[in-house]
Amino acid sequence: MKQRIYIFDTTLRDGEQVPGCKLNTVEKIEIARALDKLGVDVIEAGFPISSPGDFQSVVEISKVIKEPIICALTRAVKGDIDAAVESLQFAKRKRIHTGIGSSDVHIKHKFKSTRQEVLKRAVEAVKYAKKSVEDIEFYAEDAGRADLEFLVKMVEAVIAAGATVVNVPDTTGYCLPEEYGKKINYLVKHVKNIERVIISTHCHNDLGMATANTIAGIINGVRQVEVTVNGIGERAGNTSLEEIAMILKTHHDLNKQTNINSRQIYPVSRLVSRLMRMPVQPNKAIVGRNAFAHSSGIHQDGILKNRENYEIIDPQNVGVPDSSIILTARSGRAALNHHLERLGYKISKKQLTEIYKQFLLLADKKREINDEDLHLLMGDKTKGKQKVEIKLVEVVCGTPLQPMATVSLLINGKETSSTASGNGPVDSAFNAVNKIVKKRVMLEEFLIQAMAQGSDDLGKVHIQLKYKDFIYYGFGADTDIIVASVKAYVDGLNKII
Repeated sequence: MKQRIYIFDTTLRDGEQVPGCKLNTVEKIEIARALDKLGVDVIEAGFPISSPGDFQSVVEISKVIKEPIICALTRAVKGDIDAAVESLQFAKRKRIHTGIGSSDVHIKHKFKSTRQEVLKRAVEAVKYAKKSVEDIEFYAEDAGRADLEFLVKMVEAVIAAGATVVNVPDTTGYCLPEEYGKKINYLVKHVKNIERVIISTHCHNDLGMATANTIAGIINGVRQVEVTVNGIGERAGNTSLEEIAMILKTHHDLNKQTNINSRQIYPVSRLVSRLMRMPVQPNKAIVGRNAFAHSSGIHQDGILKNRENYEIIDPQNVGVPDSSIILTARSGRAALNHHLERLGYKISKKQLTEIYKQFLLLADKKREINDEDLHLLMGDKTKGKQKVEIKLVEVVCGTPLQPMATVSLLINGKETSSTASGNGPVDSAFNAVNKIVKKRVMLEEFLIQAMAQGSDDLGKVHIQLKYKDFIYYGFGADTDIIVASVKAYVDGLNKII
């Protein structure tokens, strides 16, 4: 029977510490509900003493989440613990996460204290929290750089004081995987009362090894992993939830399992990215937009023959509708024929050879070949022409005005206009376009990129639209970022229409 690995999600606490990613209480509740549906075991809902907003968020999340444990972070300070206890009053299942630094660097420079004094504070904090909440997790901050013998002594002491979970954080992302694995193994073998607790990891990604260190910990006895959606978090981020979940699901030889519903991974990733206004890097494992995209001709041919040639995960198993075969100058005949058949063109091998030569000439001039290009390549100029063209974009915004946009589109030669409001000028413009085209599409991603520098710069907008479980890409560029956004949106709609 596979051993259960518990997923402790700290997206709403450590993940929210990313500059610019602050969430309000309503947004936190929305993410907490999604994490519950995803199947996480513990939700670290916040650091209650840090602000009234964080305190209230823990309170409200505790009211609506019934299955996962709700955890509140504290320092080894009585006031912190009191605030955490109060914030968890409505939680069906509750946990206090308290702790203190364990490395000499932290003891000397952060606390300006001694090992003996820090050890005393650790024990007192656990005992004090235990008076109010049964489930107590202790974190030995910066354990990755801590002296092993002192770490053993600290872990033994907090277990004796009543800790139920012991967190061994690589707070600075310093450890090598083998080093971190050995540290966990040493604790398992030398902490006399270690069998009374669950050992947890909390790894940071400063050197790009958070996931590797977490897996090394699991191999050596860890039963809980502390992770965030999309790997967000302080500095370079935390261990990625989706990476750990899919590593354990893919590597059957590890004989471990989680309670994660993997088909919810991509939807939750998109939700967190949208609410935290933090785009997912395109090459991010599992959830990046290129994670299941193929542009090399050799890879495309292999994928079309059998997905397992180049994909160890079925994209649908993580909530991604399908793999993407991207047409570029590196694409082969198989990929070209695949897209032509998708568009309804049936051609012979001889015809394909001739069309492929023309395709390469065009692909050398463009970064990517889209459906309109293929229609033109096949001589179908009516299909190649855009069905929707922009004639007018006019917006009104500012304080205290309500954002409004008027958009005129030329659809198959007929001009139609519409006016709509929204949360801002871009949202208003998109709403106006939607009223005209009458397509129920979902905006999955919206990225703005400056092409050079300066306020008069040319802005490039990249969007992803979801329509009937398929993803469509749109691009637009203009010195007016609102116009560029509408161009990108209409570009995506043209591919749908």
